[in-house]
Amino acid sequence: MAIRQRLKKGIKTVFLLLMLPIFILYRGVSLAGDPDSTFQSFSQALSLIPGKLGVYMRAAFYRLACPATSDNISIGFLTVLSHRDTTIESGVYIGPQCNIGKCFVGAKSLIGSGVHILSGNQQHNFDDPERPIQEQGGHFEKISIGPDCWLGNNSILMANLPEKSLVAAGTVVTRQFSAGDILVGNPARVLRNRLSPNKSNLSREKSQL
Repeated sequence: MAIRQRLKKGIKTVFLLLMLPIFILYRGVSLAGDPDSTFQSFSQALSLIPGKLGVYMRAAFYRLACPATSDNISIGFLTVLSHRDTTIESGVYIGPQCNIGKCFVGAKSLIGSGVHILSGNQQHNFDDPERPIQEQGGHFEKISIGPDCWLGNNSILMANLPEKSLVAAGTVVTRQFSAGDILVGNPARVLRNRLSPNKSNLSREKSQL
């Protein structure tokens, strides 16, 4: 096991060195244009590389480009990160075909296929009906996902997700819940709580009376 870990660490070091010229190119291009657009373009290009090669290349690039991001991560085929201001901690798995906005992803969290993490729920203002929505601006928020969370396939997250939470496939989360909640539906509701299941069941029974 120790030999395997050393070998894996060595491979990651090699990929960090190989991706360094790509990172330098990205930094140079970003100085001449919009940094987030440039970052997204590089993310899109890297997302097209299949297999283990793509996984190692993406991990190395995001380790260099994103603040406090580990290279001990796995990011799947066709998954795109939209903002450089994204932090991914060690042991995180992100499946294929995801769209990841500005966020923090805690250690050892799992994100399934086709998941969308939006940069908050106020990206587009629409209060003035006389102006096109495109001209009304909006606010981008860095969403926080706690450690040991699991987001099921095709779920959508627009609010902070506390540690040890589970989001069922297809669930739409628009507001924050409690740590350990198991969320289902659109909009999301609490099915039960992993950390205090008896208390959660009692609350659900009372709500049905």
